[in-house]
This record gives sequence, structure tokens and C-alpha cells, in this order.
Amino acid sequence: MKAIVINEFGGVDQFVYTDVPVPTVQENEVLIQVKAISINPVDAKTRAGKGMAGRLKSVHPLILGWDVSGIITEIGSNVTAFKVGDEVFGMVNFPGHGQAYAEYVAAPADQLALKPANVSHEEAAAATLAALTAYQAMVHKAPVQPGQRVLIHAAAGGVGHFAVQMAKHFGAYVIGTASASNQAFVQSLGADEFIDYTAQPFDEVVAEVDLVLDFVGALPVLERSLKVLKPGATLISIPTGLPEAITQQAAALGINAFFFLVQSDGADMQQIAALVAEEMVRTHLFKIYTFEQMGEAHLQQETGRTVGKIVVTVA
Repeated sequence: MKAIVINEFGGVDQFVYTDVPVPTVQENEVLIQVKAISINPVDAKTRAGKGMAGRLKSVHPLILGWDVSGIITEIGSNVTAFKVGDEVFGMVNFPGHGQAYAEYVAAPADQLALKPANVSHEEAAAATLAALTAYQAMVHKAPVQPGQRVLIHAAAGGVGHFAVQMAKHFGAYVIGTASASNQAFVQSLGADEFIDYTAQPFDEVVAEVDLVLDFVGALPVLERSLKVLKPGATLISIPTGLPEAITQQAAALGINAFFFLVQSDGADMQQIAALVAEEMVRTHLFKIYTFEQMGEAHLQQETGRTVGKIVVTVA
């Protein structure tokens, strides 16, 4: 099968298109013929030697990627939840070796969900890592209650645009920050309030927030976010770990602050599948690339100017 491997961390010139054996399916796995792959910031960071690179540095050759949607062609002896021919999607083995940049992927069955019939493989692939991050943050880490005030930084981005929709679905009053050009988009997702971060300091106009979801990761944003949270509220930082100074400031203010890393989880994927099927959550596709354009997809991801999600088609 064709796959994209990297032998060293670095730029997109490290991508090597090659043939590798089709994965062998273990007893609790299924083999997926991949139709679409979603690209995330962690893909580009890992390729460059950051992100998950520390966990994967001993893997050679390394096949990047975690988000897939496709068709099951083989099932392991212990798998009962799926059958050959099922269309499935999920985030595979994150934060381990997902090996998604390939024609076929062996995935644990308990990390997948059936793809809703009302969305394409491209839309489904995009609703995996990013959607899971938003869902797990607001359901497991800081459960959102109706009427709470939720501030979402980078609300037009991959995780952000899912977070806005989910927070609204959970009954929150949603405040989203983004650049002015994305105001209509963020409001179309259901945001009750929009702040152009380039023109107006959010901490001067927002207060009494119950939850801040930070998808930016910049120290000034974290520091200013603490000012808008009420005592007992929560700050979750997704892109980077929390500096000790922020943790200390939060503790002094009676605020819960922590870094959060998404985990593969089939039960959560099934919940997301239900939200997608009911059209409570929709994927916004910024651009679709071909498998041969993986380098271009990474370069676009690195611009930090992607609205919604980037997807790569395989077959």
C-alpha cells in the first residue's frame, strides 16, 4: 500500500512517498481502507520535531496522522461491534503512533464509531481529534452546565469551531474570539457574543466567565484569561502546557487551571457521531487536498489562518 513516511523530523521535504506492507490486524482491531485524513496542528508540530515527536522519536520509519474516515475491509477475531463494509471514523492511537497517512490503517475497534450517513468521509475525518478535544474538555474535564458563560479563544479554528457549537448545544452562553474577518462565521456557529481580538482586548469587555477554552497557547492570552474568570471557574489550555506562573496565579485566585491532552475513545466518538447525525455539530472544511499534496496541507496548517478544518483525500 502507499504511505507517507518520515525518516527525520523537519520540513515538509521530509515526507517520503513509498510502499509499505498492509498492517496486520490484531484480535481487537479492524483494518480501514482510508478515504480521508484530517490534518491538525499536532501533525505539523510533530513532523517538525515538536508535538508528539518526543513520544515517537524511536519509531522508524514514522507514519504520521491520527484522524481517519474509511471503510472496514477486515476485522479481528474479537471484534463484534463492526463488520466488513462498515463506514467508520475516529482518532487512532492518540497520542501514540496512529499511522494514518496511508491507504490502510489498523485501528482498535474501541476507538471508532460508525460514520453518520449524512456526512462525507471528508467531513467525518475532520470531526475526530478536533471534535474529541472540544467534547472531552467540556464533558469530562470541565462539564458545561446550561447558563454558564464559556469563552473560547480562536473560535474559528479547527477545535474552536467545534467547541462553539458544542458549548451552545450544552446550553452555555458562548463568547468567541477571532479576527474580524471571521465574525460572521463564528456567529453562524451559535456564538452569543463575538470579540475581534485584534481591535478590542477581551479582558476589558468580558467578565464572570465560568470556563475559558484556550486554543491559542500564548502566555499573554493565558494571563488575561485569568482576569475574566470568576472564583471556582476553570481555564483549560489545549496547545501547550501551562507555565508554572499561570498555575500559581490561578491557584491564588481560586481558579482551576490545567493543560489537557485529548485521548482516543470510541464511546466519545459515538457521542460525536450522534451530534453530527442530528446536525447539532457540523464540520467546516477549509480546504481539501489530495494525498500527493500532503506537504501543501501541512504548510497551510502552519499558517495559523485556517478557518475550520483541513482534510486530505486518499482514494
